[in-house]
Amino acid sequence: MQRTTTFSRLGQTLIAATRGFCTSTSKSGGDEKILASVLFERLPVVVSKIDPVVYAFQEFSFRWGQQYRREYPEALLKKSDARGQGDLQFDFTPAPRITEADKANDKRSLERALDRRLYLIIFGTSCGSNGVPVWHFPEKVYESEETLRKCAESALASVIGDLSHTYFVGNAPMGHMVLQPSDNEKVDKVQKQFFFKSLVVDAKRFNIEQCEDYVWVTKDELLEYFPEQAEYLNKMIIS
Repeated sequence: MQRTTTFSRLGQTLIAATRGFCTSTSKSGGDEKILASVLFERLPVVVSKIDPVVYAFQEFSFRWGQQYRREYPEALLKKSDARGQGDLQFDFTPAPRITEADKANDKRSLERALDRRLYLIIFGTSCGSNGVPVWHFPEKVYESEETLRKCAESALASVIGDLSHTYFVGNAPMGHMVLQPSDNEKVDKVQKQFFFKSLVVDAKRFNIEQCEDYVWVTKDELLEYFPEQAEYLNKMIIS
């Protein structure tokens, strides 16, 4: 079964390739079905490397400022180098930016790509896969939940269990896809898929279940898993 997919975000609309989806009924009834999906994100752990252009500008600004810097007495400058008796001294060694997970390309670990945002996608049967395992976001058909966000929370809880180390950003979705049924489809239903953002809070791993496999990927890697929706996801995910 195929559907023509229309994507929209912030008033922008584009038509993407086709994608198969199921035809189960939902709370919305009528001529449409609503689906809540979760973009589960781990924020960067370390500061990103400075872009060469930014570094060159900072270097120029520093040298330019040196021309007009205030001259301080030499005696005052030497005081900053002096250490009193009993001052604490710490030997600090920064942690490596490249972890063992990076070296092994372990995409199931949160200890990778520390200077990038990571997103969770899972492999298994989704609402639109017709029983065939596919890569997809945590998702659930809107049925008896009080709000659409509650439906998204339920979708994420079904994958990771406890939500105590998560934070949902706002009550409104960050974007949505409208999927129109094709002419040869038996059920004439429009499917609307709403995306909610949730953040990882103080956690290094999750007990991810209800799927055959999962990965934590960067935005660039994410687009490779969803080539048909890459144009829309590239606009929706700003990072």
